[in-house]
Amino acid sequence: MNLPLTFLWPQLLWLLLAVPLLVLVYGLLLRRKRQTALRYASLSLVKEAMGGRGWRRHVPPVLFLLALTAMLLAAARPFAVIVLPNSQQTIILAMDVSGSMRATDVEPNRLVAAQNAAKAFLAELPRHIKVGIVAFAGTAQVVQQPTLNREDLVAAIDRFQLQRATAIGSAIVVSLAEIFPDEGIDLADILYGQMPQRGRSLDQPAARSEAERPPRQPVPPGSYSSAAIILLTDGQRTTGVDTLQAAQMAAERGVKIYTVGVGTVEGETIGFEGWSMRVRLDEETLKEVALRTHGEYFYAGTAENLRQVYQTLGSRLTLEKKETEISGLLALVGALLALISAGLSLWWFNRIA
Repeated sequence: MNLPLTFLWPQLLWLLLAVPLLVLVYGLLLRRKRQTALRYASLSLVKEAMGGRGWRRHVPPVLFLLALTAMLLAAARPFAVIVLPNSQQTIILAMDVSGSMRATDVEPNRLVAAQNAAKAFLAELPRHIKVGIVAFAGTAQVVQQPTLNREDLVAAIDRFQLQRATAIGSAIVVSLAEIFPDEGIDLADILYGQMPQRGRSLDQPAARSEAERPPRQPVPPGSYSSAAIILLTDGQRTTGVDTLQAAQMAAERGVKIYTVGVGTVEGETIGFEGWSMRVRLDEETLKEVALRTHGEYFYAGTAENLRQVYQTLGSRLTLEKKETEISGLLALVGALLALISAGLSLWWFNRIA
């Protein structure tokens, strides 16, 4: 059972028992005041003793009790799940540019629809979020390193060129290399094993091989809040790094992958550069990638669907539900209620209590 509030110091909640006790004391004082007032013969004196003005006399005490309740709750240090701006700083768009993206089942074709949706997504993102772009077909490459310059990103998207094959796993690896540039993630190392060391200057220290690097300690999937990957594809892996192996690399680094599937699940035959190819959307793998990394899978069957997917992703990546301590907010509410209580008491009765 999920409670709306959790408390760091729940033992202090026992102090809330003071509130009903104060209500009881207030009731006893009113009763005593009423009994004292009955001793006077003059009705006007009775009304004055009773406080007069009907319900108004109860408002300041009620506000004071509410203020006290809020302050006692604040003392127990409550936590609540609330929506806050996300701390995401970098987003990598990994976009499929394989030949099947020329299919026209998504108007005007899959590639143009993906480009338009990506550019609309960039326009809606807060300006402080960096975005990088990875294009992949038979291999994967960075076409724009993470930047705040939206014009450079749009230009990179407009330069996409269709190629053969689909290397989804390689796109994930290259995206991770951009997010963690100091880790030495190398696509060639993963595909072919440790490559011979390239030439270097005499004053340049030798790079450490994968075996020489200290082992990486995995973190909980989805726990890395500074970056995320959006992976868009319309097919299934035909070459490159195994998709789920690459997804596991992302999961161990806490990076979420949001996968977007475009095209038909049943598959269709498409011609490209004189070749005839049958392509189908590998939804199961994309769902598994999202599941392993604590991301989310989206299917976009039309250009409008694709735009809506990117709008949804924009809200997912800029706002998040987070458990946050709200003791300061409750203390502020308590202080305001106490001030209002004192102000009304002075205004109506020329006294604080």
